[in-house]
Amino acid sequence: MSLDEIRDILNATVITHQASLRNSVESVYCADLMSDVLSFSDSGCLLITGLTNAQVIRTAEMAAISVIVFVQGKRPALQTIRLADEKDIPLLVTDLPMFDACGRLFEKGLRSQSASISRAPIVACHEGC
Repeated sequence: MSLDEIRDILNATVITHQASLRNSVESVYCADLMSDVLSFSDSGCLLITGLTNAQVIRTAEMAAISVIVFVQGKRPALQTIRLADEKDIPLLVTDLPMFDACGRLFEKGLRSQSASISRAPIVACHEGC
């Protein structure tokens, strides 16, 4: 799905990289925990988040995220936008809540990549392990 289409579906505002909107993504990942983004997102996917700090941009760079959509009208600070410009990561802002943004993209055919991830079982270890 093209970033132009995503912008229209989410009624989003582009705050960086107008020229990059011709690019496309094949999957979406939604999270506010950047450790989850690093662990579970596919490279090249779209990230939907409510976090607007510079760490989101740094995480997106490490995880090779193609574009970030901020939800609920949250706008990052100017220094975060500049960092995204430096890293060539397009940023969009939508007034939609996270659930609605995900739902609209799903309805239009964009899927989460998380269904294809095989996860190791979580094992808790207490004293004496």
